[in-house]
Formats: sequence, structure tokens, C-alpha cells
Amino acid sequence: MLLRAAAGAWVAVLASAAAAQAFPEKTVTMIAPFSAGGSVDLVARAVAQQMGELWKQPVIVVNRPGASGNIGVEAVVRAPPDGYTLLIGTTALSSSSALFPKLPFDPVRDLAPVSLVVTMPNVLVVHPSLPARSIKELLALAKANPNALNSGSAGVGSSNHLSLVMFNMLSHASISHVPYKGAAPAVADVMGGHVSMTFAPIAAVVPMIKANRLRALGITAGVRTALFPEIPTIAEGGVAGYNAAGWNALFLPRAAPRELVMRVNGTLKECLAAPRLKEVLVNAGADAVGDSPEEFTRFFQGEIVKWSKVVKAAGIAGG
Repeated sequence: MLLRAAAGAWVAVLASAAAAQAFPEKTVTMIAPFSAGGSVDLVARAVAQQMGELWKQPVIVVNRPGASGNIGVEAVVRAPPDGYTLLIGTTALSSSSALFPKLPFDPVRDLAPVSLVVTMPNVLVVHPSLPARSIKELLALAKANPNALNSGSAGVGSSNHLSLVMFNMLSHASISHVPYKGAAPAVADVMGGHVSMTFAPIAAVVPMIKANRLRALGITAGVRTALFPEIPTIAEGGVAGYNAAGWNALFLPRAAPRELVMRVNGTLKECLAAPRLKEVLVNAGADAVGDSPEEFTRFFQGEIVKWSKVVKAAGIAGG
């Protein structure tokens, strides 16, 4: 009996491994939980195209914005764990449990981490008409006019929102938050003069900065970006201790077999090594990563601890 059970288990393992090697045999859907035109969308489409070429099967990106990315995440959580539905997750997942205690899912319990795809700093940009040409001038303006300035974001708990929360906490400024369904509409309203500023993913604003349609004041990461080496970090600009970089990563539903997780992981690493994809990401100000599921899990857990503390210290909630 024991031998039969062991043999059956071994057959199941071999069958699972064989299925993972054959994967994919049809179209794969990658869900981006924010609107089209933003940095998440840019990274998702660039990676999806490369993955599709390697797999010789279409990988389509479906934008499912809303509820600070939670609608798109839940769609993946509820999807069959067969690998045909992927999530391009963001920094927002790090704070979602702290912000939304009534979430119908748990990012740690219900998602299988595959790999960190890119890290990408946000950049604090303002409308050119705003009388601030540096972080210090912006802070002086904000403190002279409490709550008069506002900052758009991709939604409550998004990396742009958390960048603002940390900025207010460390600088003691009072800049109001205006949530949107993605970075693209937030950037559009800053350019239109409807919102004072935004901590935009750098990929979303490269052309606007170069065309002087937006004025960049500071980088959210701890080091300057090679794309715009002249832009100081926010810490250099006068907010000591400031460091808030965003990221994108791949997830599968939690019950996805290990062999399938590793299959997707290996393909992603191969994609990130491709010169064409590298060029797209570099031009977008993103740093490709491609790590193991275990390495990414440790990173993700650290991000949850970090941003949950910020959320609780700031006393913010998403509902």
C-alpha cells in the first residue's frame, strides 16, 4: 500500500513537471492592476511581448484598474492556478493589508511570488507654473500655505501615494493627496494645472521632463538616476533620510505548482537578459532585477514591514 502511494505521488510529481515544461499551450493573460499609459503598463507590455516571443504563444496585457490596484489583484487571486493568469504587482501590495483591513484576499497568503521584475524610482514633478525650482523652495511654499498644494497618485497605497506620505512625515509638510486610477491620469492633471504635483514613476514622465512640460525636483530613491543625473535625490534636496523606490514584480495564484512558478521565473530571467528589453527598461529609468522566488519573497516581506509601519504612523486608511 505504501509503495503504491509513493509511486502514485512520484507519478503526480512527474506529470506536474511535464505539464510545466509544456506550458504554455495557449494565450497567457498578464493583469496590470492600474490604467494604461503608466509605468506598470509600460513594463508589463514590454515584458509580455518578450515572453510571448520566447514561449511562441501570445501574452496579452489586460488593465484592471480600480480600488488602488486591488480589483486587478483579486482577479489573479481568483484565477485558476494553471499559469495562464499572471499578475504584474506593484509596491501597492506592500501596504494593501495595512490600508484595507477588509480586503477579500491576503497578498502573502493568496499569491505565489515569482520574481522581482524591476525597481524604478519615482520623481517628484510639478507644473512649470508652480513657483518652486527645488525641494527646499517647494517645502517653503507648502509650509507657508498648509494644505494648499496637492499631489496626484495612482491610488491609495500606490508607490506615488506612499512617496507623498513619507515626504510629509519626514519634512513636516501638509500636502494633500488626490488619488486616481493610475499614474497616467495623475500626470495628465499635473500637466493640465489641475494638481500641483505628483511623485510619478519615472517611466511615465521622461518625455514630459525632456520637453519642459513638467519640472522635476527630486528622485525618491537613495541614489540619482543615470537617466537624469542632474536631478538630485529628495534626501539631497533637504528631506533627510528619505528613500522610497517603487517596484514591479510577477506573481501567480498561490496554488500554482512549484514547477510552474520556476518555469515562469526562468522565462522572465531570459527576457530580462534580452538586449531589446534591456534598452526599453533603461530608457524608462527602470533597473531590471530577475531574482529567485525565495529572494523576492524575502524582499516582499521586508517591503510589507516597511510600508505598513509608514501607513500606521501616518494614520492613513484606504477603507
